[in-house]
Amino acid sequence: MKKWGIVGILPIMLGLIFFVHNPESQIEITKGIEAANRATQPVEITTDGIHNGNLLLVNHDYPVHPVSVQTDVINLFEGNVGQYFGLLDKNVRLSEEITQKFTEMVRAAKKDGVENFIISSGYRNLEEQTQLFQEMGAVYALPPGHSEHNLGLSLDVGSSKMKMNVAPEGKWIKDHAWQYGFVLRYPEDKTEITGIEYEPWHIRYVGLPHSAIMQEKNFVLEEYLQYVKEQQQLTASINGNEYTISYYPISKTTTIEVPANRQYEISGNNIDGVIVTVY
Repeated sequence: MKKWGIVGILPIMLGLIFFVHNPESQIEITKGIEAANRATQPVEITTDGIHNGNLLLVNHDYPVHPVSVQTDVINLFEGNVGQYFGLLDKNVRLSEEITQKFTEMVRAAKKDGVENFIISSGYRNLEEQTQLFQEMGAVYALPPGHSEHNLGLSLDVGSSKMKMNVAPEGKWIKDHAWQYGFVLRYPEDKTEITGIEYEPWHIRYVGLPHSAIMQEKNFVLEEYLQYVKEQQQLTASINGNEYTISYYPISKTTTIEVPANRQYEISGNNIDGVIVTVY
C-alpha cells in the first residue's frame, strides 16, 4: 500500500482543509468548527472522566489512575482465542474488546499471507509490573503504574519465526495496524518524545479515527493529544465515514454538549481534559 500524501490545500471560511489520498483510503481533516448545527444534549463529566477511555496517555509523567484499568481483562489462553495467533504462555491477559479488535486485524493480515503472530505480553497488574521493574531495571522497564501494560489496552506482538524488526509481521503492523485502531506506540524516530527506545513489538489501541490521523501525520500519542488540544475541534473523513473530534478541559465536574442523534465516545487524556469523538 502506498503512503498517503497531501495532494491539495484549500482555504475555507472556518479553517484549512487537507485532502489526503491513498488508493485504498481517503482522509480529509478540517480544522475548525463544523458548519452544520446539530441537536445536542448535556452530559456531566467528573474529574474521573479524565482517566477513562482509549486515549489515555500513560508514561513517566502520567501514571495509570485506579479507574483507568480496563474492566474486561480476560485470560486469552482460557478464552481459546489462539486460532489466528499464538501465545507465549498461559498467563497472557488483555481487554476482551481489544482482543476482538486484534483478532480482526490478524485475520486481515492472514489474507495477505502474514500469519505468524504471537502475543508475548498483554495486561500486567501493578504487582507484576513491580517484579518486572525490579528484574529488568529502569533501562528496560517502566516503574509500576507508568506502563501502558497496566491499562489493558496495549500488547507486545512478535513473530514465531524471527525478530519483529525484520519479520513480515512487524512490517505489516507498521503499515496496516492503524486501519484497525492500533498504533505502533514507540517508533524508532520518536524516542526523544516518548522516552522509550524503539519497540517494534509494542502496539496500543486508540481507535479510529485517531489511529488514522496519527499515521498520516506521523504522530505518537503525546503529539496527537497536544494537537487535538491546540485545535480544540477538528473533523475528519475516513473511507467515507465522518468524525468530529473535540477537546474539553476538565478541572471539576463540567457539563458538555454532545449530539442528541449521533453516536459518540468520550475519552479522557489522563492529563487535563476529555476528547469527544462523534461518528
